[in-house]
Amino acid sequence: MKKYDVRVCRIERAEQIAPGIYDVTVEAGELAKAARPGQFAHIYVPGKTLRRPISICETGSGTLRFVFQAKGEGTRILAASRPGESWDILAPLGNGFALGDTGRNVCFVGGGIGVPPLLEAAKPFGERAVVVTGFRSRDAVILQEDFKRSGNRTVLCTDDGSAGFHGLVTDCLPQRCEEIFACGPTPMLKAVARAAAARGIPCQLSLEERMACGVGACLGCAVRLKDGGGWRFGHVCKDGPVFDSRTVDFEEGGVRHG
Repeated sequence: MKKYDVRVCRIERAEQIAPGIYDVTVEAGELAKAARPGQFAHIYVPGKTLRRPISICETGSGTLRFVFQAKGEGTRILAASRPGESWDILAPLGNGFALGDTGRNVCFVGGGIGVPPLLEAAKPFGERAVVVTGFRSRDAVILQEDFKRSGNRTVLCTDDGSAGFHGLVTDCLPQRCEEIFACGPTPMLKAVARAAAARGIPCQLSLEERMACGVGACLGCAVRLKDGGGWRFGHVCKDGPVFDSRTVDFEEGGVRHG
């Protein structure tokens, strides 16, 4: 199979797991075998010109799991899908996390809907991974038991203090940590990158951007990256979505919020 492919995939399971958050597993065959942690898929929405990019949450034996937010008309259409129906999926796309030695002590940091792509990446580390996740409130919390089933240690934070620690994810980073992997809102990623730099440890960031083509042919997901002594514009869909935090320009115009 080539690097990515298009397949019509039967929906095996579909449910709502939190307000506006949906959990869908599809039978994906070879697409699932080729997928790596941190990659994403582009899913066709009937009646829409552009596919919708959704991070791969988990891979199983011939299955792909997606946990996503129904935010616009396209994702609301996908959220209404039911078992037995099918999705037209282009996958796996992008460059995911480089996990390296899974015997190290590492930290995964996720914010809101940025949490799902961390699940598959954290699995191989078991109890050596501390997974710090942040949500607006108790109602928005997802996937905590999924991380625990992989043996990961979890730290939950909420903005309003209704569950777990009342505060920021960066206040809960473990002391023993050799690398950080993160996905979530841009302000959170910027803060995590700063924390990693202060500790002198590597950090990989998965950037969330609006993607159009998914294969680097358009400029819809451009991001400013350090390149030697200068700068260049890369594509989140093709060059990422995962980047070394030291290469990402978080100043005005570098990474868009939203």
